[in-house]
Amino acid sequence: MSKKLFTDQEQKLLMKHPYVKAVSEKAITYTDEFKARAIKEYEEGKFPRQIFEDAGFDLEIVGKQRAKSALDRWRTAYQKNGVAGLEDTRKYSSGRPLKRELSMEEKYARLEAQNALLRAENELLKKIDFSRKVVDKEKEKLTAEQKFQLIQYVIEKHSLKRMVSYLCELVGVSRSGYYRYFSEAAELSRQAKDQADETVKEIILKAFNFRGRKKGARQIKMTLENQYQITYNLKRIRRIMKKFQIICPIRKANPYRRMAKATKEHRTLPNLLNREFKQGIARKVLLTDITYLSHGKGKRAYLSTIKDAETNEILAYETSDRITLDIALHTLKRLKKSGIKLAEGAFIHSDQGFHYTSPQFQKMVKEMGLGQSMSRRGNCWDNAPQESFFGHFKDETDFKACETLEDVKREIKSYMIYYNHYRSQWNLKKMTPAKYSHHLLQVV
Repeated sequence: MSKKLFTDQEQKLLMKHPYVKAVSEKAITYTDEFKARAIKEYEEGKFPRQIFEDAGFDLEIVGKQRAKSALDRWRTAYQKNGVAGLEDTRKYSSGRPLKRELSMEEKYARLEAQNALLRAENELLKKIDFSRKVVDKEKEKLTAEQKFQLIQYVIEKHSLKRMVSYLCELVGVSRSGYYRYFSEAAELSRQAKDQADETVKEIILKAFNFRGRKKGARQIKMTLENQYQITYNLKRIRRIMKKFQIICPIRKANPYRRMAKATKEHRTLPNLLNREFKQGIARKVLLTDITYLSHGKGKRAYLSTIKDAETNEILAYETSDRITLDIALHTLKRLKKSGIKLAEGAFIHSDQGFHYTSPQFQKMVKEMGLGQSMSRRGNCWDNAPQESFFGHFKDETDFKACETLEDVKREIKSYMIYYNHYRSQWNLKKMTPAKYSHHLLQVV
């Protein structure tokens, strides 16, 4: 709008014009008839300046920019609502808001409405399972949709149709938004959206349960892209998971490991790796460790693995019901028999467990042409990627039904195939470990 102000004389001149309803120091109110005429002439090819001049307006007084802005505003209103959009709605305005003192009956009615709303709000919070400690914070997080439904519930239950404006004010939503939400068009739109979400949910569940392994949003996204050639936005996947309560396994952090610190600098062998896990070369940094697996009724098995730190691929593994030196030696032998070609300067990194300080183990490492590195004593972070693998492995496998060691081995074999060839990883350019390894070797 133009910043030009009208003088008293200009206002008097403009008020004499038949197409002017009112004039103030800052603005002109035109008749609906002139607005309709201006729209028609503009569509016939006339410019705003010509339209106003033909209607008898002095553009030295009105201003060219003001005329152009007015016409643009009318055109927008006309395109949106037709002729009704050109109508001056201020004539229907009720004027200034009521400021009189409320009667005791009105105050009581508002108090009753407020109490009813608070009770309904508490019921809603319980339904969506908020804990009492965070209720106050979560009230602010109620969506506009939940607030509209809350208001409707209170109005229907307590017959408070006249309290719509007050209840909207209490929960912080607009009255027009409330009515728009419950309009027929909005209801049809929500139904269509819910139906579309149901379709997406079924597709996401296929990825979620792919090869019998539950997954988080990132894993689902990569599985959809790699296995089904479907691309969904990560936010969309998370929204659908939240809406339909598709819950992925979450591994809890071990508080003892988090607090662990390296208090001693004694090394059986030097820490050559120094946490430089990603060196840009496949099959150079090899990580190894052993973990236990509970199965059956109080039984235990042990899993030893050798992992490529660059590609996260499991290159060799061994399962046993005893945690003797043999489990570590047999893992090395499996790596040797696999025929996997290691990079120049390759070395194997482990903790300071007795398996890896053993002369037999160290001798076999040297015979294979590998270097050897060890974490500092009591510092799990020096072999963090290997520890992380075991954590995810235990989240995504189930050994409860495994009665024998053979059952355990079958479950492990199934998972290793899934992990290396089907489980895409976000930090591997959304590729699987095997595919990423092939990618790096091709580049070399």
